[in-house]
Amino acid sequence: MDDKKQKNTNRILIAVIAVLAVVVIGLIAAIISKGKNKNSDKDKETTASESIEATDGDAVTEDKKDDDTENDSDTEEASDKEELLCYVSVSSTNSWENNGKQSGQLDIKIVNNSSSEIKDWSVKLEIGKDTTLDSFWNCNTDLKDGVLTLTPVEYNGSVASKQTLGDIGIIVTAASAGDFKAINSAVLYVDGVEYTQTQTADDKKEERTTEEKTDNKKDDSKKDDNGKTPFENHGKLSVKGTDIVDANGDKFQLKGPSTHGIAWFPDYVSYDTFKTFRDDWGANMIRIAMYTDENGGYCSGGDKAYLKGLVDDGVKAATDLGMYVIVDWHILHDLNPQVNKADAIDFFEEMSAKYKDYDNVIFEICNEPNGGTSWSDVKSYAEEVIPVIRANCPDAIIIVGTPNWSQDVDIAANDPVTGYDNIMYAVHFYATTHKDNIRNKAQTALDKGIPVFISECSICDASGNGAIDYGEADKWFSFIDDNNLSYAVWNISNKDETSSLISSSCNKTSGWSDDELSETGKWFKELMSK
Repeated sequence: MDDKKQKNTNRILIAVIAVLAVVVIGLIAAIISKGKNKNSDKDKETTASESIEATDGDAVTEDKKDDDTENDSDTEEASDKEELLCYVSVSSTNSWENNGKQSGQLDIKIVNNSSSEIKDWSVKLEIGKDTTLDSFWNCNTDLKDGVLTLTPVEYNGSVASKQTLGDIGIIVTAASAGDFKAINSAVLYVDGVEYTQTQTADDKKEERTTEEKTDNKKDDSKKDDNGKTPFENHGKLSVKGTDIVDANGDKFQLKGPSTHGIAWFPDYVSYDTFKTFRDDWGANMIRIAMYTDENGGYCSGGDKAYLKGLVDDGVKAATDLGMYVIVDWHILHDLNPQVNKADAIDFFEEMSAKYKDYDNVIFEICNEPNGGTSWSDVKSYAEEVIPVIRANCPDAIIIVGTPNWSQDVDIAANDPVTGYDNIMYAVHFYATTHKDNIRNKAQTALDKGIPVFISECSICDASGNGAIDYGEADKWFSFIDDNNLSYAVWNISNKDETSSLISSSCNKTSGWSDDELSETGKWFKELMSK
């Protein structure tokens, strides 16, 4: 066979083999496909059979999954329903090491979201048998077998509907930091029975909607007659001679309340509280008093970050309302500002840097030097703190306290701080105790060209309590108006003492009626709103 024929034969064989291969592959695929279809039919039959069986027994797997999903939804709905309408919360504001143990302050609030008033409440906390109760306020206490029961005092035995009762506190010492941290919950009792009434999901939804509307509201109620806020009208303030003047160079009087210690009455450091004073009382200024040495004070184991946060809340609320605001380094039990000078320098360096662009912020660097502290000590302290503030706020007004609980301004007038503008000097008075003797000191300072700021005052005695002397109060405020002096009234709280502006029976933190004010509050409201 020649080569040509051989090649043709080979081509034919290859073609035949290829055809056979295609046929074989097709047959195999058909067999496999048929097997699959049979298995699929069998699976369908099995599934159908299982479904029929399931009607007399458990649901099939997919139906069970649906039920599980529904159960999860039910669980979530049940969880919503389990939130109490009224409850008690416990928060730790600060803690400190105490001879190998852990001491700390716990603040208690009772929240009433129900439509009814709560009466005859009590609160139980498990603090542990090795934990001691060191002090408490705005409550009575009974400690047995590691369970601490708190009950009302005469002025806070009820909680109005939709209100929160705060300002209840205790200081305890636990065996360790872990034991102290474990005290984080409490149980509310009403009329001796544990409170169990719950809030529905619909209630919560309505509550959230109301809160959102409140949070999103705009400040449309400007206090001044021209529809502008105090700051919009008067701008950045400065000191000219013995007067505060506004951005237009016109004499201006700051007037408004001071907070009590913000560590003890934090709920009054709020937008709504300040707005009430602005719109209902005619206040254009708020003083924020941050104690330095008392229990929970900034320099005596207090939570510095928490306290600075409260100061910031206050400054921002006042700023949003177009009000002026005093940041007060409230020395009292520490007597001499030199004691905590390092902390003061750090604090005012941070505050002045934070508020360097806030033209409404005033700094008060030492509330009431006392206990024999000399003016030379105060002046030396001021000469170290003022430059720290000036580095960030070159024009802000700074108030310097004076000896003897900020009464001896006449002594300061003989040797004032020099080299800085916009420096003022504090005078404090309580009308029943401080009369012509303190007014004469203030007049002496003014006669010497020293600007005076009444950064704390009330119309009762020097303890903040006792009887009101209306006659001396009238004399003081005639003196204040005659000399264009600015003043801050002590204090925003419902503490059971004369100087508190809110009645001790009132737990509201804003929007008070006259009946919800103390006698001091009513007097000052009428005075400021004229």
